[in-house]
Amino acid sequence: MRTRPWVSLFSGGKDSSWALYRALEADHPVERLVTVHPTGDSYMYHVPATDLAELAAESVGIPLVSVRPGDFGADDVADASAQGDAELEPLEAALGDLAADLGGIGGVTAGAVESTFQTDRIRAMCDRLDAELFAPLWRRDPRELADAMLDAGFEIMIVQVAAAGLDESWLGRTLDADALADLEALNDRYGVHVLGEGGEFETLVVDAPHMERRIELEYETEWDGTRGRLRIGDAWLE
Repeated sequence: MRTRPWVSLFSGGKDSSWALYRALEADHPVERLVTVHPTGDSYMYHVPATDLAELAAESVGIPLVSVRPGDFGADDVADASAQGDAELEPLEAALGDLAADLGGIGGVTAGAVESTFQTDRIRAMCDRLDAELFAPLWRRDPRELADAMLDAGFEIMIVQVAAAGLDESWLGRTLDADALADLEALNDRYGVHVLGEGGEFETLVVDAPHMERRIELEYETEWDGTRGRLRIGDAWLE
């Protein structure tokens, strides 16, 4: 009997990339990457630079399916819980279509670290799809996870910041040992999460062992005095 294929929820950021990497290490048969592209702020998904997930998928060598659910703004739903449920619907519909195309889905990878808001919804979705949830970052120590990513050879770029203590100099910075030491100091002073789990910063993995080619970027920084992001002018595979 053929093993049912897996799909990996994938933004191109460090957490979803690590979940994919660990799934491949464990020989899970990941046959599709699925990227959600919100057009506004999101409770469920990584938002900045998701279009670069297509380049990352090409480098990894796994076909990518894009889901564009539209803008779920504060005026669209009654509260955060309702918004999270609404944001999940197009993803679940897309996975249902994939399950029909692939003959079922055996498992889904997710990069959640501490967010029960996200993980409870994804776990319930997997139950409805009769799929295993693979969440290798869940409830792990943030610094140990970051060290494991660096030890494995992940090159991680910070593409957006939105927290006290994170100024414009962090935009485009590589998340290396020095950056992690600075983040731990900011955690002590301001409560900044070392992995940015609270939305303090967002990342892009530009190179890793499971990627055949490195992502190169041309960009400018946008900074409004309290938060900022990279505005990507061009991106390509090395």
